[in-house]
Amino acid sequence: MRPKVRPFDVHRELSVGEVAARAGVPVSTLHFYEAQGLLWSNRNAGNQRRYGRGVLRAIAVIKIARRAGIPLATIRERLATVGHGHRVTAADWARLSTAWRDELDDRIARLTRLRDQMSGCIGCGCLSIEDCPLRNPEDALGREGSGARLLDPD
Repeated sequence: MRPKVRPFDVHRELSVGEVAARAGVPVSTLHFYEAQGLLWSNRNAGNQRRYGRGVLRAIAVIKIARRAGIPLATIRERLATVGHGHRVTAADWARLSTAWRDELDDRIARLTRLRDQMSGCIGCGCLSIEDCPLRNPEDALGREGSGARLLDPD
């Protein structure tokens, strides 16, 4: 006997297990994202979590942003501009990705500067390296306190 196939209902909310399977993340990740305010769910009569299908696209956005190194707090702030329970649209994604692209460009520039300085100077201002490209006459940076002072000149 063949199993009964239910007709596809685009409005049917998904269980936590269904979302985890479709999104390719553990259930614990969904609970964590929800606790962090990144995702939203409803509760059914049996107090079980139920998710609208829009959560699948939100998880995809979170996964891409995390892979790019965007902090969860920033992701939460940006997803809040979309509105909980709403599906992330192409226009939303264009806006989100443009802002993140600018942040990534800035991070890439800072990392490139750091990489280029690493062979000649660690940015501490100690003058222990004879050919330091970031001179610190009379240890002027020492008056600003301890730690590397020249790593992020902005």
